[in-house]
Amino acid sequence: MAIAILAALAIREVFTGLVITLFVLVAEVLEGLTVGRGRRAIRHLIELLPSTATVGERGGWREVGVQQVLIGDIVLIKPRSRIPVDGSVVGGHSFVDQATITGESMPVEKNLVHAGTINQSGALEVRVERLGRDTTFGKIILTVEQAGQSRAPIQRIADRLAGYLVYFAFAAAILTLIVTHNIPSTISVIIVAGACGIAAGTPLAILGAIGRAAQQGAIIKGGLYLEKLAEVDTMLLDKTGTLTFGTPEVLELRPAPDASGALLMNTAAMAESRSEHPVASAILKKATEMRIAYEESSQFEYTPGKGVTAICGSDEVIVGSKNFLLERGISITRGNGHSADAEVFVARKGQLLGTLVVADRLRPQAVESIRSLKSMGLRTVLLTGDAQAVAEEVGKKLGVDEVRSELLPEEKLQYVKRLTAASHTVAMVGDGVNDAPALAQATGGVAMGSGTDVAQESADDVVLIGSDLSKLVETLRIARRCRRTIMQNFAGTLVVDSIGVGMAAFGLLNPLLAAFIHVSSELVFILNSARLVPLSDASRRTQRRAVG
Repeated sequence: MAIAILAALAIREVFTGLVITLFVLVAEVLEGLTVGRGRRAIRHLIELLPSTATVGERGGWREVGVQQVLIGDIVLIKPRSRIPVDGSVVGGHSFVDQATITGESMPVEKNLVHAGTINQSGALEVRVERLGRDTTFGKIILTVEQAGQSRAPIQRIADRLAGYLVYFAFAAAILTLIVTHNIPSTISVIIVAGACGIAAGTPLAILGAIGRAAQQGAIIKGGLYLEKLAEVDTMLLDKTGTLTFGTPEVLELRPAPDASGALLMNTAAMAESRSEHPVASAILKKATEMRIAYEESSQFEYTPGKGVTAICGSDEVIVGSKNFLLERGISITRGNGHSADAEVFVARKGQLLGTLVVADRLRPQAVESIRSLKSMGLRTVLLTGDAQAVAEEVGKKLGVDEVRSELLPEEKLQYVKRLTAASHTVAMVGDGVNDAPALAQATGGVAMGSGTDVAQESADDVVLIGSDLSKLVETLRIARRCRRTIMQNFAGTLVVDSIGVGMAAFGLLNPLLAAFIHVSSELVFILNSARLVPLSDASRRTQRRAVG
């Protein structure tokens, strides 16, 4: 543009040079305002963290700077105020607006709270567990800041393309001058070709997408990972803790014809009262929910993988698998109706009292999330160490494309390697230590926020805050939308520049019109990228009220 202005002045087109200068200055101002909107999104995030906290001391409460708060302190959160720390609720009752962290539109009752969220109604007393940059919100801020500084591969492509377009414009201008000897046409060729739209629009789109994902409840650790996520064609999902809650529950009581559900539950609870097995915990929890009183057994023996025998009162009670009871001479005439669920048999004084159906419950968003992933053209695969019957039943409920069961951690890793070797772009979702190798090997690793620290560190791409799988679907959509926006800018710039240069070379554009086309197209592409920049809290609240 500088060369074009000098050339216009050289041929005494002073007015044209001044107008071009005006167009350029206006474009720079508008670009600055648009790109600044993305930078303000980061500053806005930082401003959401309170600078003070009310800390409990002997004899009362004292307001101090957040820097003075220590791990383990009790902090008072007043109604309608932002929470300054991550911690667990130890007193009070309230609902928390978590929109800034998880994207949830409605306040929810919480036992664990996050910094940056808003306490709604009652006062809460919170024991501090994380502070500052270690909080979930602090990690979001750090991620978005780093995203603004990092350069994704597609951004480097954008910079190279911008450079090539400059060379193309100069080559076309020289050719135009040689063929037509028309100075105004030559200047118009230089003016009309512009690459600022992709040079500025690409990093803005990446920054906006990462910020929007963070607002929705997912931490994407940089532009590189955002780009990889957009290319995923196969989604591997761990079962326990990812698609399910990871804790067994008693789903159904099936008493024998001559026994009642209360007797069945009471007997099972007494036998399991001294056990620490997860199934025992599920049985005791169900008994408590049913308000069934039970006494602790006087004698207790656990046989790993089979069941327990106990003395309850003066009676022998056996609780365990079907084979375990058959080995002890208990007659069982009824079949196992749920092959995929753990059916726990209960017998007392040598007689079968019935069975308890125990299974790991699917997360409420799991089925819809799998359906959404498949609608996006992704192949979904369930990977689990569970038995084949259990895995296939869960896979059937979810509607996944493939089920791989009875896998050790190293076997999950080998499966990921086979897929990547076959040129698949693979994302792995998991939450446990056993998922860490596969998470690290996958093209994209996605860790559940409720999972282990090892899983979160191994997943170098995305960490979901909480356990809502719908956030994964939304994150993939954001990644794809970002790539689509950037490619639209690439294609649009090439089309506009090609047509504009051609028209200018044939004398169909004067320098003023060429400058107008250059600036207008540039702003269109930058504004296209700006659509990804997340809205502020105030804008979102206004939007919610309008929808309501």
